[in-house]
Amino acid sequence: MDNGLKYKRVLLKLSGESLAGDELPLDPLQADDVARRICEVHEMGVQVAVVIGAGNLWRGKVGLERGMDRATADYMGMLATVMNALSLMDAIEQAGVNVRVQTAIEMHAVAEPYIRRRAIRHLEKGRVVIFGGGTGNPYFSTDTAAALRAMEISADVVIKATKVDGVYDSDPKRNPNAVRFTNLTYIETLNRRLEVMDSTAISLCMDNKLPILVLNLWDPDSLRRALVGEPVGTLVHA
Repeated sequence: MDNGLKYKRVLLKLSGESLAGDELPLDPLQADDVARRICEVHEMGVQVAVVIGAGNLWRGKVGLERGMDRATADYMGMLATVMNALSLMDAIEQAGVNVRVQTAIEMHAVAEPYIRRRAIRHLEKGRVVIFGGGTGNPYFSTDTAAALRAMEISADVVIKATKVDGVYDSDPKRNPNAVRFTNLTYIETLNRRLEVMDSTAISLCMDNKLPILVLNLWDPDSLRRALVGEPVGTLVHA
């Protein structure tokens, strides 16, 4: 029974900042808030996988500006995503939903290694799967990791969770006349240099016809409405 769902398996891309509080870069209360939203979707019968960034804990750009080697800075970011993944795992489990964390960089004491078929099996059994460690390679962002994992698990859509209700032609916080797009093609998104996801991630989605939905995760109804096909946020597609 699909309960009228438009998307039955989703890859949710979260920023690291989604777990940051006013005083703590990794706030358990914020993790609880995000977990509650994921559990609401899970209760609808949606299979949920998550990729989370690390911007709340580490930004490679800061290291690069101080002369750090790019690969080293990127590996530090990958490790930080695992910390975020474990925090979110704990919050979701406390809400009563089974979770598995899989990492692209093996660390057996804290998480499973990423194995595609095992990840799909977890989803089929009703578990939330959180992918940590990015792609496991430097020079690739967690946006690209989200696009890659979404295709590997045959997700119906990548949902980019933000704090605004879609993609605008300029920053709506600075420009009160900014216009929100309801639909965009991949090419339009790339040509306009709209900050949906990085160009590598968008190109991967375009080549494999994987839609990207950008919405405000903190709107209490937006995610639920999007999953049943209501017009929410901005859809980037072919």
